[in-house]
Amino acid sequence: MSYVKSVEQPVVSAKRFALRPIAMRDVSLLDLYAGDERVAWNTTTIPHPLPPGASRAYIERAQQPDRVEDVWVMDGEATGLGGLLGVISLVRLDREQSEIGYWVVPAFWNSGIASEAVEALVGANPQASKTVFAAVFQDNPASARVLTHAGFDYLGDAEAYSVARGAVVPTWTYLKRQE
Repeated sequence: MSYVKSVEQPVVSAKRFALRPIAMRDVSLLDLYAGDERVAWNTTTIPHPLPPGASRAYIERAQQPDRVEDVWVMDGEATGLGGLLGVISLVRLDREQSEIGYWVVPAFWNSGIASEAVEALVGANPQASKTVFAAVFQDNPASARVLTHAGFDYLGDAEAYSVARGAVVPTWTYLKRQE
């Protein structure tokens, strides 16, 4: 695989919040929400329990100039929703492709926050990707609906290892071709 060196991340506007690059000021809320077993359970990379310093290390990696993953916070502070509603990221793949991943604070589940974030980030296309991929656990159909609502097409079944679950979990894979 070849990776393109990262550039400055833009702030992306959504209707009810902004997607802004993750910052060290987010560490406390990231500890709180990423440390929630319900959040970790639906991701491949967040361990549960969350080890001390994990959020700080994640933010530091996300701020490195040679990173391959751009990370944004769903920030609803300006609209009164709160400073961290969730996290969304794009991982650079080769051949002008990206993989999107996201999680939302449980208090905002089923509120349309994830759909709004995915649509805003895919619409902005900050990595100039021609194709965006996503995978969701098959026991999380709400996340699959977020992707289909945003115009992603089902590609097939696969599996991924979940650190929080300590197991390989069946997934559905989706893609969206950018125009």
